Amino acid sequence: MYLTKLVCQECGAEHAPEVMRLTCEQCGSGWLNARYDYATVAPLWQDLTAFRSRERSLWRYGELLPISEPDPTISLYEGYTPLIRLVQYEQIYDHPHIYVKDERQNPTGSFKDRQAALMVTALKQAGITECVLASTGNAAAAYAAYCARAGIKLWLFLTSLVLSDKMREAALYGTEVVKVSGTYDETKQIAAEFAKRRGIYFDRGAKTIPGKESMKTLAFEIAEQLGLQYDRAEQRWRSPDWYIQAVSGGIGPLGVWKGFSELYEMGLIDKLPKLGIVQAAGCAPMVQAFQDGKATAAAVVPQTLITVLSTGDPGMSYVFLREAALAHGGTMIAIEDGETFAAMRRVASKAGLSVEPATAVAFAGLEKMLTDQIIHPDEVVVVNCSGHTFPAESHILGDQYLINLQINTPSQMTAAALPDEGLGAAFRQIDEQVTTILVVDDNPNDRRLIRRLLKANKQYRIFEASDGIEAMRVAAEELPDLIVADLTMPNMDGFTLLENLKTNPKLAKIPVVVVSAKALTAGDRDLLDRYSESVWTKGDYSTRQLVDHIVQTVGDVPVERKTGGRLEAPDVKARAMQPASRSVLIIDDNPDDARLMKRLIESVGDVRVDVVHTGREGLKVIHEHHPDLIILDLMLPDMDGFSILEMLHNDRNLRELPTIIYTARVLTTGERSQLLARVKSIVEKATIDKQLLISMIDEVLA
Repeated sequence: MYLTKLVCQECGAEHAPEVMRLTCEQCGSGWLNARYDYATVAPLWQDLTAFRSRERSLWRYGELLPISEPDPTISLYEGYTPLIRLVQYEQIYDHPHIYVKDERQNPTGSFKDRQAALMVTALKQAGITECVLASTGNAAAAYAAYCARAGIKLWLFLTSLVLSDKMREAALYGTEVVKVSGTYDETKQIAAEFAKRRGIYFDRGAKTIPGKESMKTLAFEIAEQLGLQYDRAEQRWRSPDWYIQAVSGGIGPLGVWKGFSELYEMGLIDKLPKLGIVQAAGCAPMVQAFQDGKATAAAVVPQTLITVLSTGDPGMSYVFLREAALAHGGTMIAIEDGETFAAMRRVASKAGLSVEPATAVAFAGLEKMLTDQIIHPDEVVVVNCSGHTFPAESHILGDQYLINLQINTPSQMTAAALPDEGLGAAFRQIDEQVTTILVVDDNPNDRRLIRRLLKANKQYRIFEASDGIEAMRVAAEELPDLIVADLTMPNMDGFTLLENLKTNPKLAKIPVVVVSAKALTAGDRDLLDRYSESVWTKGDYSTRQLVDHIVQTVGDVPVERKTGGRLEAPDVKARAMQPASRSVLIIDDNPDDARLMKRLIESVGDVRVDVVHTGREGLKVIHEHHPDLIILDLMLPDMDGFSILEMLHNDRNLRELPTIIYTARVLTTGERSQLLARVKSIVEKATIDKQLLISMIDEVLA
C-alpha cells in the first residue's frame, strides 16, 4: 500500500492514512487530501509499456488509489473508457486534436461509476451494510448498481426535478428511493439528518477519500491514452492543454485535477492542463463568482432544465477549482439551456454521439470556447462525455418504488438549516411511506377493500398475494412490517402460512392480523392465539377499528380529525364507501368513444374517470393509481389490448384488476375465449347496451 497520510486542505494538519476518515482532528474540516509515496511509484509508472499487461479498468492504477485492488464480487470493470478523436468537430472548427473521453461506456453509463466502485468497496471493507446518498441523477444509478452487488442497502434521496427514468433505474436495483420536493441542498440536509437519526452511513461525495481519489483515474487514463494516440513512438504520458467538463458539485474536475497534479509531481507529464468548467446558466454559482472575481461562491436557486447539474451551493469545491483555473489559465463559462439542446442535437447528427443534456452542456461550452478563441489553434482538448440514461419502464417496477417527501418551507438555497418542525414533518412522511403491509387473500375484492381502507388514511406501501405460497415469497423479498391474511386459501392456507412464517428466523417477528370468514374450532383459536396478532371476522367488524389496530400495531399514530370541537379518528368505512374513492381508467385511442364511455361511467355516481389514448400511458396510470376498473380498447396505436392484459397478468399485484373490453374489433372464437378467461366482460362498440353496461360497471364498483 503506497498511501502514506491524509492532509487537511484547510489547515494543513496531517493524519494517519485511514481511508474512511471524514474530518480533520485539528479544525474539523471535511476536506482531506490523500498523499502517497510518489518517489517509489514514479519509477514503476515511468515506462508506459509496463501497463499493457495490467487490467483494463481503473484498478490498473492501484498504487495511487486508497484501495489497491478490486473486490471481484463488486467490480464491473469500471473505467479505462475510450478516448475518441472528435474528427467531425476538428473539421467544423478547423482545430486539430479534439478528443472525447467516452464515460458512457462505464457500467451504468457515467463517470460516477468510478466513485461508486471505490466508495462501495470501501464501505464493504469497513463492514457497513446500509448507506444514505443524496444525488442529482447519475450517482444515483451508479451507487444503486454497486450497492446491489455488495449487498448494501441504499437509501437514495433525489429532488423532484430528477427525471423519473433515473428514479426508476435506481429503484430497479432495489434501492429505497426518496423523492424530495425541495432543492438539492435541502435534499442533502434531509438525507444527512435521516442518516444521523437512523445511525446509517451518509456518503459525502467529493469530501470522501475514495470518492475524490476515484476521479483522478480519469486523468491517469487520459494521459496514458493520449500519450499512445498522439505519439506512438515515444510511449510516454501526455497531458492535454485543456480538460473540459460540465459541473454540478465539482467532484469530477476536482479528482481529475488531483490526478494530473500527481503525474506532474512524479515527473511523468511536463505541464498541467487548463480547466474548462462549464455550468448551466440557470444554475451557475461557480461561473458567477469566477466572473465577479470572488473567492467564494454564493448559493443560487436552480432555474435550469438540466436537473443533473442543479447543485445550487458548490461550497469549497469552487474555492479549489478556482485556484486551479487561475493558476494555469483555465476558465469558467455558463451555457443557456437552449444552447445545450442545440449542441445535443449537433453532436449526435455530426459526430454520432448520443449524449444526455449534462454532457451537451460541456459540448456547448467547447463550441463557445472554440468560437471565442479561448482555446488556441494548436491546443489539445479533451471533453468529458458522461451519462446515458437507461429508461427503466414503469411497468417493470410497479407503483411503489418511490417515496414522496413534501417540504412545506420556501426554497431559499442558503446554508441555513430547515426548521425543526419542517424536518419533523418530513421524517414522519418518510416513516409512513417506508412502512410496508402485505395483504394475503385469494379474493381480489377483499384484498382491494383492505388496500382502499389503508390508503384512505396512510401512505403505506401495500403488496398483495393470492395464497400462502406467494405470500412467503413476497414476505421474503419485501420484509413487510405487518401481514393481513385470510385463512381459507388454495395451495397454502392461512394456518400453514402462519406456521411457516414463525419458523423462519427472518420473518418470525412480523405481526400477522387475520381477517377471515372461516368458522373457527378451539384448535384453530389456540393456534391463532399463539401465532397471530388478532383475528377479525369478515363482514362483522368496524373498518375504522381494524385500520386503527393495524396502524397502531406497526407503531404508527392513527389519523385524527376535528369534529364538533374534539379530535376523532376518521370513519374509514364511510370514507372508503364514498363514490369519490372509486376510480376507473379508460384506455382508448378514439376520443369520441372514450368521451361516450366517460359520460356513461360518471352516470353511476361521482366516480373519478381517467382517460388515456395509448397503451403505455395506460400502464403508467395503472401502476401509479391502481384503478378499481379498467375499460380497455383492443386496438391502440402503440400496443394492443392483448399485450396489456398479458403484462397485467404477469404482475401479481395487478392480475386481478377488473377489466372490461370495449372494442370495435371482430373477435374470433379463440380470441373471445382467451379474453373471457381474464376480463369481466366484452362490450362491442357497434352493439353497446348502455343500461347493461351501466349495471355491469355499478356492480364492479360496488
